[in-house]
Amino acid sequence: QVQLVESGGGSVQAGGSLRLSCAASGRSFDRYSMGWFRQAPGKEREFVAAISRSGGVTYYVDSVKGRFTISRDNAKNTVYLQMNSLEPEDTAVYYCAADGREVGISASNTHYDYWGQGTQVTVSS
Repeated sequence: QVQLVESGGGSVQAGGSLRLSCAASGRSFDRYSMGWFRQAPGKEREFVAAISRSGGVTYYVDSVKGRFTISRDNAKNTVYLQMNSLEPEDTAVYYCAADGREVGISASNTHYDYWGQGTQVTVSS
């Protein structure tokens, strides 16, 4: 069992930055690849970024490439999402998730076993 708690959301103007954190407790954090997803009002949850168990491999949705960076600190059981050059289209509830499969990282929410409660990010124009 893994418990995930996100923090760092808030309201910013377009062009601003936020850093989301997701603290994990429970079973060994480094056994899980981690992902960030988001869900805007009236839309389905979508993949944002993922990182492998060691942190050596990352993957992003095209719309955030070059603006967002996912990272992790296994000693602190925490995964981060640094978001720069934010746009109003980035407004959503952001969720972190843990994928317990032994290989690979995934953009599919069906591969993720545990989810946090979400943190709101609002970007105004």
